[in-house]
Amino acid sequence: MKIGVSSYSLYKAMRDDGMTILEAMEWIKENGAEHVEIVPLGFDLVKTPSLIEDIRNKAEELDLEISNYAIGANFIQESIEKVNEEIKRVKQHVDIANQLGARLMRHDAASRPMEETGIEQFYGDLPILVDACREIADYASQYGITTSVENHGYYLQSSERVEILVKLVNRPNFKTTLDVGNFLCVDEVPEAAVKNNLPISSMVHLKDFYYRPAAEDPGEGFFSTRNGNFLKGAILGQGDINIRNVFRLIKNSAYKGFLSLEFEGMEDCKIATKIGLQNIKRIWEEV
Repeated sequence: MKIGVSSYSLYKAMRDDGMTILEAMEWIKENGAEHVEIVPLGFDLVKTPSLIEDIRNKAEELDLEISNYAIGANFIQESIEKVNEEIKRVKQHVDIANQLGARLMRHDAASRPMEETGIEQFYGDLPILVDACREIADYASQYGITTSVENHGYYLQSSERVEILVKLVNRPNFKTTLDVGNFLCVDEVPEAAVKNNLPISSMVHLKDFYYRPAAEDPGEGFFSTRNGNFLKGAILGQGDINIRNVFRLIKNSAYKGFLSLEFEGMEDCKIATKIGLQNIKRIWEEV
């Protein structure tokens, strides 16, 4: 099991302090990670294709494996023409993932306003999502790349909805990027959801949250779950998710892939990521 960091964890340093993705990779290696997950926020690999080779060369120089390439996508569009444009755009990023040397790639699949995230709407949209994800997975198979969707965005976030999509796409190289914290956004118990999705996972994100019930509004810094409770990003191991139980589930499963730290809290991102990495290594050995 290789422990690493998503570049998203350092996004605030890239946005506010001018840290480049290459400097972020150096920092990640210096702080004990074995791999990096490339998330193109704060830089654009379509508009600056020369950066693709720079990232790959930097990874080789640092002996830092590029585990996954992760982008956003939404196949819920106003017309079939727009859906096809989105599929074409995602395929372009599959090419980039291959150029980076990544064998895993996450793309999102669906997003809707909160009031449109009900189960009837989901089943109505499902055929479009299945066809789009299947086409992209088939395209990625030429490179030996496994594509995935993450439990993201309220709409495609519960473990059952993710499982339904993965099983209907029915491709060996299409799975899920399992974020152990994101299930709380739809008020699903993380341990139960993790256990449900581990068998269909190609990548695991380790994230922690502070969780407060709807009747105890904690104020600024928190955001709402689908059912009106409250969340705020936490340093991994310091929030309200039972990380030890989650780690036990992962250890006792058949999953043997990458573990990637993802931090999105209010603390300084470098300090939080460093502590989070230390906690992952310590707690993983303890459980």
